[in-house]
Amino acid sequence: MPINIPKALPVRENLKKEKIFVMDEIRAKTQDIRPLNILILNLMPEKQKTELQLLRLLGNTPLQVNITFLRVVTHQSKNVSKSHLNSFYTTFENVKDRRFDGMIITGAPIEHLAFEDVNYWEELTEIMEWTKQNVTSVLHICWGAQAALYYHYGIEKYELSKKSFGIYKHRLSDPTIKLVRGFDEIFNAPHSRHTTVSKEKIERDQRLSLLSSTEEEAPFIIMSNDEKHIMITGHLEYDSTTLAEEYARDLHKGMDIDIPKNYFPNDDAHSKPPNTWRSHTHLLFSNWLNYYVYQQTPFEWD
Repeated sequence: MPINIPKALPVRENLKKEKIFVMDEIRAKTQDIRPLNILILNLMPEKQKTELQLLRLLGNTPLQVNITFLRVVTHQSKNVSKSHLNSFYTTFENVKDRRFDGMIITGAPIEHLAFEDVNYWEELTEIMEWTKQNVTSVLHICWGAQAALYYHYGIEKYELSKKSFGIYKHRLSDPTIKLVRGFDEIFNAPHSRHTTVSKEKIERDQRLSLLSSTEEEAPFIIMSNDEKHIMITGHLEYDSTTLAEEYARDLHKGMDIDIPKNYFPNDDAHSKPPNTWRSHTHLLFSNWLNYYVYQQTPFEWD
């Protein structure tokens, strides 16, 4: 089944080229089906790239999914036009009286700031508090995962001595958990972050389960035991070239940055990097939509 997105959304044409089944609001209304309503709080600066990455994954399931894009009003985006935001994004004020089956809170390149110093932190905490009663399951990505761990569970992030940047191997702690059903016991995933969270604190917190870590023992997939919050500290949604683009951007800025680990063939930045994490990305998103959203959400919200 398709994802339902606005007809004029620019990434629609990219999705159609990739054979992702999309439909607009008019056709969706003719379907006698209860679709899933998914809210996406997109905090990434290049919003259209993130839209494409997430919609590609949400459209690869048998479920019909209605998408609503959310933005914060206490921060002005510099890398996307106001017309795009006004046309395709809404604000919390317009959705706070609604219920959603699932929600995604993306990362943001603001790790150097303390959470309370982020100019939209108060707005974000209001949204995260609202999700407790109004969203069946929330998927948090990278900085969004660190924000959720801090706000909901009091687990602070801390700075790494060197940026975690590249493709890392991960191990499953329990392959029987539905979220990672179908995963290989060792799998790849991209990371691009300057901060991390304590594995020991997560393991000591009886409200949380650590489902996967890197081979360097960094937490990767964390889930609350009530299955309400899922936190992914890396970027499974990244395209094959995303890390290459970040690397080139940082070099252009004159930053002291290492070549992405285990990414370019023979560490040759002119070589095309292979995507070695795509299948697990699709598995995670489809498992989330199926087991933690579709099978848990009410057929009709009270």
